[in-house]
Amino acid sequence: QVQFVESGGGLVPPGGSLRLSCAYTGSNFRTFDIGWYRLAPGKQREFVATITSGYATNYANSVKDRFTIFRDNAKKTMALQMNSLKPEDTAVYYCNFHPSQLNFWGQGTQVTVSS
Repeated sequence: QVQFVESGGGLVPPGGSLRLSCAYTGSNFRTFDIGWYRLAPGKQREFVATITSGYATNYANSVKDRFTIFRDNAKKTMALQMNSLKPEDTAVYYCNFHPSQLNFWGQGTQVTVSS
């Protein structure tokens, strides 16, 4: 089964950093535009960052200058470096294609920013 598998979440104090990872189990990873999304309690899932097959990046205004998205086509992985974390960054983080595809939402990884 082709899927995305997220990891790297945890509990971090405000101002701290985390690096999330995402592994893709299918083929042709290098041809896809991919992204990170998050779902916070009481809110709808939202876009966080995307990276195209040509390595162009785009970020939500709320995370710009704090988060950085990476991809490694040889390993079929993607990462999200998150710095200067805020309590409002608390959410379950998911990776998916961009635009996202319904059948490819994984379990996500929980990020909690709290003192």
